[in-house]
Amino acid sequence: MSKRIAVVVFIGLYAMASIAFAQADKGYAPVNGLKLYYEIHGNSPGTPLVLLHGSFMTINLNYGQLIPELAKTRKVVAVEMQGHGHTADIDRPFSFESLADDIAGLLQYLKFDSADVAGYSMGGGVAAQFAIRHPKLLRKLVLISCVFKSEGWSPEGRAALTTLTPEIFEGSPLKLEYDKVAPEPSHWSRLFNKLKQVATTPYDFTVKMKSVQTPTLIILGDSDGVLPEHAVEMFRLRGGWVNGDLAGLPSSQFAVVPGSSHVTLMMRTNLLLAMIEPFLAAPAQ
Repeated sequence: MSKRIAVVVFIGLYAMASIAFAQADKGYAPVNGLKLYYEIHGNSPGTPLVLLHGSFMTINLNYGQLIPELAKTRKVVAVEMQGHGHTADIDRPFSFESLADDIAGLLQYLKFDSADVAGYSMGGGVAAQFAIRHPKLLRKLVLISCVFKSEGWSPEGRAALTTLTPEIFEGSPLKLEYDKVAPEPSHWSRLFNKLKQVATTPYDFTVKMKSVQTPTLIILGDSDGVLPEHAVEMFRLRGGWVNGDLAGLPSSQFAVVPGSSHVTLMMRTNLLLAMIEPFLAAPAQ
């Protein structure tokens, strides 16, 4: 199989996660020079849940199956970050820090005092920086298939990133969705280059994450691009991996989903709901 075919098959699986949403409140928040696109699903009282997507993704492609279920019992705020989906790019490099600050600005714009935040892949890195930079706005944190440091990704995955080109995505659901909803579809290559720059530049949030006190749920697939030893390191940093019978259960939780890769993990809707909903529903310790 050629590299192009392999990549298209890989990202083509995301199409399975896309469904038509029920009516949602939609808008653009003016934050940090952006017109940040957001959707609000559900009207339940209580702490809202902010969903942060992965690289190249949109709300629909990343969370299409989860949002309708989560919105039955929660107010869900889904975001399309800088240069993604309906949110136009601006003359600013991508960084986990700046994207996290955008989410803080969105919460202030929506007049939410705090939120639970869940992030997948790149969105998980943004969620981690949100926890570091804006702890007073955060109640609970869900990190799905993501890392605190670039070396947490498998060596094979890191090597593959350096070989990708914008053209590889032609005809894929990611590119088709971008062409459909992006304010400037011609900016695809610019988006790609900014994301590749972030993904291939070494980073390490470990030291700063040690000070974060937020209860955290860490989820990955057993065949993920995240190294299992790194996921365990993340859980230890969040106060986990103790003898619960002797020390009591920690406020953070750790889950490995069997038979799941980085891509297919997000299609395990029932399993994800069975872990995320009870974690968020429990009182914050």
